[in-house]
Amino acid sequence: MAIREDVLVVGGGLAGATAALAAAETGATVRLVSAAESTLRHASGVVDVLGYPPGRDPNRPVATPFESVADLPPTHPYSLVGADAIRDGLALFDRAVGDRYRGGHTDRNALVPTQTGTVKPTARYPTTVAPGLAGAGGDVLLVGFETLLDFDAPLAASHLDRVYDADVRGVTLQSPSAFDADADATRFARALDADEPLDGTPAREALAAAVDRHLDGADRVGLPAILGREDAPAVRATLQSRLGVDVFEVPGGPPSLLGLRLDDRLTEALDAAGVRITTGRRAVGHEAEEGRVTAALVDHAGSTVPYHAAEFVLATGGLVGGGVEADRDGVREPVFDCRVPHPDDRYDWFEDEPFGEHAFARFGVVPDRHLRPTEADGDPTYENLRAAGAVVGGADVAAEKSASGVSLATGAVAGRAAGTNATQGAN
Repeated sequence: MAIREDVLVVGGGLAGATAALAAAETGATVRLVSAAESTLRHASGVVDVLGYPPGRDPNRPVATPFESVADLPPTHPYSLVGADAIRDGLALFDRAVGDRYRGGHTDRNALVPTQTGTVKPTARYPTTVAPGLAGAGGDVLLVGFETLLDFDAPLAASHLDRVYDADVRGVTLQSPSAFDADADATRFARALDADEPLDGTPAREALAAAVDRHLDGADRVGLPAILGREDAPAVRATLQSRLGVDVFEVPGGPPSLLGLRLDDRLTEALDAAGVRITTGRRAVGHEAEEGRVTAALVDHAGSTVPYHAAEFVLATGGLVGGGVEADRDGVREPVFDCRVPHPDDRYDWFEDEPFGEHAFARFGVVPDRHLRPTEADGDPTYENLRAAGAVVGGADVAAEKSASGVSLATGAVAGRAAGTNATQGAN
């Protein structure tokens, strides 16, 4: 059976989901195809717009990211799409996640605590994270567990105590005896979702009782992100009722419950928008004719199947996500064979200093103002192909704390343009 849509989005992360939702809002039929589970499952679950513009003191995050957009280099993705596109992407995100996230009331960054004891400038953050913001008020108790090695609560507390205008303490608790010695965050989450008995006591009550013994006047309690995947609001409400204080989650690394919840919510939004989702299928090439892509070639158990569309969005990620590949022969984008500029000498790809301004961090396709990847002469590689997210070069989004914002802004622009062109038959 032929697979044909108005818009085909290749890539299932935040940029891909955003592009698919934006395209669907135009009335286009949309399919999203991704090789594996979304990269959101490994992400922090918070949305950064811009924390540290290029040249900014890394110890002084910007308070109002939109005011810094105009000062970015012309090659930066934000410079291509503009501040309105960032707002459009954020608004689309807000519609998709509903009341699960906070931050939409202001243009100012919030300072979210991390598991390493730093604060992260963030534009959107889960409701379960909100009471832990710097400046929220009240003394803090951070609680870790022996098997969750990524979160050393006393160490994180010692760092945050220097940043917060409050007393911050940390304690490490024994993990429940019913858990394996290597129990991770998802094991805690399953127990709390089901409120399963732990040593004869329901999990939520057992956790509250263990924390209560160390509360000692704290006004808010921070836990690693373990408060359930399916029923986090109810788990948190039970803990707050039992302890009589605010309870919040501290974003951390993989496996990320906050990222898993965000992925679940975006999948629900995609389903509601009528987007067809194909996962576990890798796009390995393409077909083109007269300057237009006619199909993406998708691997099906060793054979390739053409997925046809009028418009295509490339959102496969950067070097980390596999959307850009590098080897001894150079750097390339493997699906549509788009140009990725890079120094010929591989020693020029990086700096000697670990935290230097590495060229590889900015590798990606070079799009025009319509987000169409271009050739060296500036002409689009294909008229009906657009790029979004980390596959777009020109910015070190990890250093800037802008990865999510770039994904939202470019995803919204690419998806909306693709959908409009597909339904109107224009370019």
